[in-house]
Amino acid sequence: MKKPTRALPVILMAIFLDLICNGIIVPIVPQLLANPDSPYYLLPSYVPVSYGYIILGLLIAVFPIAMFLSTPILGEYSDYVGRRKIMALSLAGSAVSLGLFAGGIYMGSLTLLFIARILGGIMGGNLSVAQAAIADITPPKLRASRFGLIGAAYGVGFIVGPVVGGILADNSLVSWFNASTPFLFAALLSLVSAALVYWLMTETRTSKEKFVITWHLAISHIYHAYGMKRLRVIFATNFLFQAGLALFATFFSVFLISGYGYDQMGIGYFIGFVGIWAIVSQGVLLRILSKKFDEFLLLRVFLLLGSAAVFAFYIPNHTVGLLIVGALFALTNGISMASLPSIVSRRASADSQGEILGINASVQALAQAAPPILAGFLAAKISPSAPVYISGGVIGLAWIIFIVFVKKEE
Repeated sequence: MKKPTRALPVILMAIFLDLICNGIIVPIVPQLLANPDSPYYLLPSYVPVSYGYIILGLLIAVFPIAMFLSTPILGEYSDYVGRRKIMALSLAGSAVSLGLFAGGIYMGSLTLLFIARILGGIMGGNLSVAQAAIADITPPKLRASRFGLIGAAYGVGFIVGPVVGGILADNSLVSWFNASTPFLFAALLSLVSAALVYWLMTETRTSKEKFVITWHLAISHIYHAYGMKRLRVIFATNFLFQAGLALFATFFSVFLISGYGYDQMGIGYFIGFVGIWAIVSQGVLLRILSKKFDEFLLLRVFLLLGSAAVFAFYIPNHTVGLLIVGALFALTNGISMASLPSIVSRRASADSQGEILGINASVQALAQAAPPILAGFLAAKISPSAPVYISGGVIGLAWIIFIVFVKKEE
């Protein structure tokens, strides 16, 4: 096998393009089901907006549920056939799902929207495969900073993506722009990303062992995660952290709509601003901190700070304050987001990186499945801001679990 000199830049570029695709759709989806004043609202006028909140939660939830079932299979399969092929397949499948979603918007079909989200979840395991590929070519001591580069790519994607999404849906700029335009553009980007991976990425790992697909692997992974004494508490911490982020992310756009009157452009610009600070967090701050502190110490501090940053959204009553809190949220939670997969990777053996990171991704996907459904009912029964604040408590619980049960390894 060739020395994987081209693997890292191609992986980061693929993640960047993929995150642009994910970011593009963020300002649009809430307009379809949670903003009756939007011209893109799909529900009939006689349907209460609270029903739209519940449908929105379900629509978001089917993606991680499908990802939960498929990601460990893709991760383990990549240990055998190679990271490059699985990443390319996953990205191409994502392009198809985005095209279907655009069709669902155009036809006003909730059924097609759900089908597209399920397909997107099935093909959405490229991040865990990318993490495994980076782990293949990175010494353990450098993994925190390398995973931080993934986070930085996320940040750049979420600067560009939401802004582009807001622009591509604004028909005052171009007459034929509408709510489906961002999804068609994202589908094109996914195809470009798949081509880059397939043609330019040098393979980082293959195996000649025979591979048999185990369809219930996701359920087995959760069982195995519980049985791994060195990792199960870290998996539990990641589960709660990701569940908290899922609660926050699911209805934060709705929070901006109901509390501040933001449209898709306003949401896009705000999330893009937060993405800038995510880059600072994972591309600059984490690289500095990881030279002096390992992931264990970083998580003991930043899980608590991340929880506090969520509760801080209760304070501002104007946009300037909201921007300050958004920056704090990205700075603190960005460190934890990169440190959790890194500490999992460091405590796993070299020949099980794909499997272990696949298990971690399963835990993460499971954590992201139920919260959107819960968030929809919380928003409908209490207020659109309720999921945001409850998420802070869930992240705080992750910190407590980590502080009490995770011990430092020499």
